[in-house]
Amino acid sequence: MSFRGDLLERARARGARVVLPEGGDPRVQAAADRLRREHIAEPILLGPGHLEPGRDPRLGAIAELLRARAPDRVRDGVHALDLAADPLRFGAGLVAIGEADACVAGAAHPTPDVLRAALWAIGLAPGFPLLSSAFYLLLGDDRVLTFTDCAVVPEPSAEQLAHIALAAVGDRRRLVGDAPRVAFLSYSTHGSAGGRSVDLVREAVARFRELAPGVPADGEVQADAALVPEVAAGKTPGSVVGGRANVLVFPNLDAGNIGYKLVQRLAGAVALGPVLQGLARPMADLSRGATSDDIVEVAALAVLQSDPSS
Repeated sequence: MSFRGDLLERARARGARVVLPEGGDPRVQAAADRLRREHIAEPILLGPGHLEPGRDPRLGAIAELLRARAPDRVRDGVHALDLAADPLRFGAGLVAIGEADACVAGAAHPTPDVLRAALWAIGLAPGFPLLSSAFYLLLGDDRVLTFTDCAVVPEPSAEQLAHIALAAVGDRRRLVGDAPRVAFLSYSTHGSAGGRSVDLVREAVARFRELAPGVPADGEVQADAALVPEVAAGKTPGSVVGGRANVLVFPNLDAGNIGYKLVQRLAGAVALGPVLQGLARPMADLSRGATSDDIVEVAALAVLQSDPSS
């Protein structure tokens, strides 16, 4: 079975509830129909004609949650209710209070709005200092590669880069189910060049090895040494990754975003995501160009994020 087929099967086995705040979008409606029809997840559509946050009995609980998490941003109880009635915050709030297993949004909202709602209502998981993202690139030879970070952190510090890699490793285990092998990418391979960004990547690798000493990791390495065993044998002899990396950590958002789009458009890879990493409970950010099938697959990824045993 292909990775995409396996993804939907494993999500189906969870019996999860996925809240879709943009219920007025035809793509979201089509995705909800498929999720329900194929028993992939139980969709909770928000908006006119569906569940309306302002009339839902759980509005007060979500308002109190928002007020407790950021009291300086809430003037009073009425303001809290108004804030909670926003579909993005209400959807994230349903996940936070355990009334849904995941939230999927972004088809009709820009990424910053989705991230703000997720961070306010759900917050970061213990031990994770930042929110980041990953795409899962499905190649024609059946490989699945994790590209991180491609959508959230513009210029990560070495410490942040190490934590981005750590979050990607945890999610890969849940979403793909194999053993992560991490490559921290650069224009330099093991000292072949120098520069500020090379130093930053080296620091990130050292910090990652402290955080996850049992995970094979290499860096700094160029992309060919990360992905091609024959190249790695010449450039990085003795590497624990050996040209078989499946988690590619990009030094900044420019590199990550450009890299995944090039592979998607020129190599014909399927790009699933972006998957948000580091949240206490799953919320996904869609591309505003997402198709209904994209929404279904991102929902399945988010469902598997909600299950530590996946």
